[in-house]
Amino acid sequence: MNLTLKIWRQKNANTKGAMETYKVENISPDSSFLEMLDILNDQLVNEGKEPVAFDHDCREGICGMCSLQINGEPHGPGRGITTCQLHMRKFKDGDTIYIEPFRARAFPVIKDLVVDRSAFDRIQHAGGYISVNTSGNTQDANGIPIEKHKADKAFDAATCIGCGACVAACKNASAMLFTSAKVSQFALLPQGETEATERVMNMVKQMDLEGFGNCTNTGACEIECPKGISLENIARMNREYLKASVK
Repeated sequence: MNLTLKIWRQKNANTKGAMETYKVENISPDSSFLEMLDILNDQLVNEGKEPVAFDHDCREGICGMCSLQINGEPHGPGRGITTCQLHMRKFKDGDTIYIEPFRARAFPVIKDLVVDRSAFDRIQHAGGYISVNTSGNTQDANGIPIEKHKADKAFDAATCIGCGACVAACKNASAMLFTSAKVSQFALLPQGETEATERVMNMVKQMDLEGFGNCTNTGACEIECPKGISLENIARMNREYLKASVK
């Protein structure tokens, strides 16, 4: 496959960026999208040019690092996949592909296609944890009875990898889906009851401080989420927030 790539290049957060055009040739349809970018970067290095900066780590759809806006879609065409799981067979020979970083005020560009998503970490630090009694009188978590339905829902929420696709897909750049998943994975379990009130209040407060927009129930976040995190988590977080507000 021979392709034309329109890639956002930006030296750092304080400089103005622009789209630049590159050509790549003889790309295998079985290559992943990131492998295609590797080929481009090898080409640029051999030409004495600076390679394109982009995030990646596990390349197995687990870490959430490979966050790219491809032809206007977070993680590109396809559903339930991250960018590293996207293969070039989703495109056609001769296609022009637009590649940009995730766009959100709370995700400032570091360089080229790399954005700073540490806002998610700060939301987690605000309440995404549980306290454990380690006095020697602890109870084995596996010995606590939990309804299977609730356990399954908690597990589903915990599959969120914090990639930021929900923010990039949202017209308001809302982090409600991410935050609600991190609230839900504890709210559904007895272990999370101790800090339930403080957790939701603190995490929502931090989300707002980071500059994310509000949710208007468009639903684009759930559609673009590579792990299929459900909108029902947002409803659950709203209920948890309301309960915490009146206590």
